[in-house]
Amino acid sequence: MAREPVEMMVESVTLEVPDSKTIQLKWPEGYDPEFKTGQFVTAYWPDEPDYKRAYSLSSCALDRGAYEFTVRRSGKMGTRLVDWIKVGHRLMVLPPAGKFLPVYEPEMHLICAAGGSGVTPFRGFVREATKRGLSTRITILYSVRTPEDIIFNKEFNELSDQNPNFEFHVTCTRAAADDPWPGRKGRIDADWVRAHVGNLEKTVFYACGPTELVEMVENIVVAEMSVPKAQMRTEKWG
Repeated sequence: MAREPVEMMVESVTLEVPDSKTIQLKWPEGYDPEFKTGQFVTAYWPDEPDYKRAYSLSSCALDRGAYEFTVRRSGKMGTRLVDWIKVGHRLMVLPPAGKFLPVYEPEMHLICAAGGSGVTPFRGFVREATKRGLSTRITILYSVRTPEDIIFNKEFNELSDQNPNFEFHVTCTRAAADDPWPGRKGRIDADWVRAHVGNLEKTVFYACGPTELVEMVENIVVAEMSVPKAQMRTEKWG
């Protein structure tokens, strides 16, 4: 696929949490690309062609007619997108690329650790597995600061109701002592990861999000749990 930019119109903008929005870009007439769930697109404003930013797709390869990516208010591009993007605006988009791909095999278990907006590609993982009725197990272990920072909370819980092979677990790192949050508190650690592992040889671990979190999860999986690096996939976001 030629890496030529395509101009796309913003079809919808959805506020997910106070600092993050999902942007849906409508494909132009005649555009029908082949790509894989878990890949990223590179986008830029037509008036700033030298400033490009890559974003993981939060939609899946079965979602035809539009791309969706979810962006957090961060840096020049992220701030402009979250604060200023509107339906009808246009972005230039390079075709999907990347190798952060789900291993959809019947006996496999994907354990996906994420921090903040790093959860976005895993939405695509679960969407495709659910739409196809796959038996591949997927477990998301998601670290956020507070309950108000949980991106896709409603959709992930709906998907867990639809898909018996999907589990969604959240831990909050800054939930106040008097916070009514009933779930887990603290960071992702080895005990929490181990608690969700069944057959280790049939498990593939994914980590996506800030560099510090990804490296921490990689250390847990590879160093502390002695899992071969071939069973670990990472995507670092600065």
